[in-house]
Amino acid sequence: MATSIESTGAILRDARTRYTTAQREENGARGAFDAELQRTGRTPRSEVSVSRAAAPADVAELLGADGDVVVRSRQMFDGDRLVQLATTYIPVDVAEAAGIEQVDTGVGGIISRMKEAGFDQGEAATEDVSLRPASEDEATRLGLPSGSDVLTITHIGRTTEGRVVEVTQHVLGKGWTLRFSVPLV
Repeated sequence: MATSIESTGAILRDARTRYTTAQREENGARGAFDAELQRTGRTPRSEVSVSRAAAPADVAELLGADGDVVVRSRQMFDGDRLVQLATTYIPVDVAEAAGIEQVDTGVGGIISRMKEAGFDQGEAATEDVSLRPASEDEATRLGLPSGSDVLTITHIGRTTEGRVVEVTQHVLGKGWTLRFSVPLV
């Protein structure tokens, strides 16, 4: 099953296949989110800013970074409705080799560009899902009452050799369902 959007506007994010090359690049999509919304007949839109800055300590530790990293900050929309905030941290050498410091990273997004540059993320990524209070800024931007909780997903992408080449922190607005599969063998 692919990601879907219910008549209520609730988004079902199906993590089982969302990062496969075929899904990320389907119909010229610019990454998983773009492909998912296009597939459901919706209109995805992202506002992207790219900079270099120090990563938060926990992210810097994962990346093995002791200086600036490339930071891709995105506001992700379903039409005019902001549904997600996402900030991606990438080691500078990976971003430079993959050519992903521009706003539009092309078909398949940054994961496809990394793969082309020799930083293939292999067969699996790790995603940690948490519930935490929204910051005032997040609540305002996502249209949530002050004091609301938000779901967060921390996506950690590693090469087949084990190097962490991206950490993305997703902050989800209301109306999300997350689907995962777990092997039973």
